Amino acid sequence: MTALPSVAAAQRLVVKIGSALVVDPDETTPNAAWLDGIAADVAALRGRGVEVILVSSGAIALARGTLGLLRHRLRLEEKQAAAAVGQIRLAHSWSEALSAHGLTAAQLLLTLGDTEDRKRYLNARATLRTLLALGCVPVINENDSVATTEIRFGDNDRLAARVAEMTEADQLVLLSDVDGLYTSDPRRDPGATHIPIVAAVTPEIEAMGGEPPPGYSSGGMRTKLAAARIATGAGCAMAIAPGRTARPLQALQDGARCTWFLPAPDGRSARKRWIAGALAPLGALGVDAGAARALAEGRSLLPAGVRSVEGSFDRGDPVVVRGPDGTPLARGLSAYNHADARRIAGHRSEQIEALLGWRGRDEIIHRDDLVLL
Repeated sequence: MTALPSVAAAQRLVVKIGSALVVDPDETTPNAAWLDGIAADVAALRGRGVEVILVSSGAIALARGTLGLLRHRLRLEEKQAAAAVGQIRLAHSWSEALSAHGLTAAQLLLTLGDTEDRKRYLNARATLRTLLALGCVPVINENDSVATTEIRFGDNDRLAARVAEMTEADQLVLLSDVDGLYTSDPRRDPGATHIPIVAAVTPEIEAMGGEPPPGYSSGGMRTKLAAARIATGAGCAMAIAPGRTARPLQALQDGARCTWFLPAPDGRSARKRWIAGALAPLGALGVDAGAARALAEGRSLLPAGVRSVEGSFDRGDPVVVRGPDGTPLARGLSAYNHADARRIAGHRSEQIEALLGWRGRDEIIHRDDLVLL
């Protein structure tokens, strides 16, 4: 039987914490007692040499009462205003909780663009590595005060997975109101079976994700499974674990029921991990069966095998490659913009110069810029 990972054995741990845990549900105020418990857990792990990064929701929820925004659905500009007010309270709450245990909190606000743009991604990674080297506990949230619907994660599960991939963490823990993945939604199906370990995030596993829960949370099992695919693909083990106990990380170490997702066995370079984790590809290339086989064999994508080009993208932008049935096969960085890709699609590489008037690369996506899904 496969041995389960252990939080105590982690070298670098990312912990995602949802709004429902950080915020008192009745008062929309910080849940100080719970924050003190998780801070004690972090201090204990740090005492063993484990580097810990926290990804914390809660800014919007903390501002709802102050601003009188208590209805379930808020307009985008109301969310942005609430985030601007609540982020101060959230950062202060974490600073107080961690400092009580001798730890220094550091705040980072990230957007989707900070992880999708290679230069900004590398800058954020350097900042996080420096903070960890200085002994700080980074506390990360999405920058909801400026993020719009089109350019945001929308949930901290996937943000946490991108942070884990960015920092080369070996474990990611998503603290939740559930104790892991079930074969179906246990709230609706009394016969649902708990799954303690997932070796690979297959389409069958992804099909077990349900709808997002009601309330302030924006996540749900679907986003947690998307996070699992990103994290495990980067070689990081991930757990979905119950978070409502007073010392949730200690409880996880003591054997609390959860679901562990095992890391993918094949290693990837840092650049390929970034490509694989991209959440917002700007276009799609549809390929024929021959090209799909070539990709599976580790070869580059040539224009002759491309049957359709969708979206608006520039040279070097991330695109998804879809098979003849529309199934996503790979992600990669296009060597051509969308207009030129459409001109050369279906043609042999030696025809590129005649079609475009200049000689480009023989491949639309070189295998060094390509990651299979």
